[in-house]
Amino acid sequence: MEVLKIDHLSKFFGGVKAVQDFNLSLEEGRIEAIIGPNGAGKTTIFNLITGIYPSTEGEIFMNGDSISGLETYKIMSKGIARTFQNIRLFSENSVIDNVATAFHQHASYSVFEGIIPSFRRYREEKRIYADSMELLDIVDLADRAHENSKNLPYGHQRRLEIARALALKPTLLLLDEPAAGMNPEESQQLMHLIKDIRDRFNLTILLIEHHMEVVMGLSDYIVVIDFGKTISKGTPEEVQSDPLVIEAYLGVGGE
Repeated sequence: MEVLKIDHLSKFFGGVKAVQDFNLSLEEGRIEAIIGPNGAGKTTIFNLITGIYPSTEGEIFMNGDSISGLETYKIMSKGIARTFQNIRLFSENSVIDNVATAFHQHASYSVFEGIIPSFRRYREEKRIYADSMELLDIVDLADRAHENSKNLPYGHQRRLEIARALALKPTLLLLDEPAAGMNPEESQQLMHLIKDIRDRFNLTILLIEHHMEVVMGLSDYIVVIDFGKTISKGTPEEVQSDPLVIEAYLGVGGE
């Protein structure tokens, strides 16, 4: 089943063509990557998918329904969650509170019960705490649940952001440079985590990443863009050997 379809998508900022005629078909359960040099338009595509920017041309579909022109919160309610290139945690809050805040999107008690204590609110809060701890355990942060999130090492903050995105219960997860700032060992651990959460939660994943080891080790399919245009697409093996990719992204001669 096609989870995400992007049809002839373009975004112009004045005379700057950030994204030009971008197309993508993402099947359920796949991990696909968008790669390209800095400024190629990758994060702009994520911002178009999530409604942060309106598109200039084209249309975006989630599970067959158009989400073009919808407000961000309505798009996210369709089953999309994302992480950001620049980490956006509630830095003054605890690790577990960062995850629990996202779970509250699905809380069943009323606004009134949120002000006046009730048994249903107590039961719901207990469930949210347990579910948050379960996610923290999956991303190997359970032992740091009550620490201030800003005190976590950078790689751990990346894991926390993924846990918070999972708390929104998505079917499509957008990961914007999840391995940024990680050392090789942390990147390997991240790859195992992403594959694990894909299988555990039956996710479809679209990621932007510069670490080629991560891209090649994770992706079922890769789209390469440069100056907003798609220059190559295919399996990791096909893309890695494409002369246009070697010249524009990997470096001439693979250097």
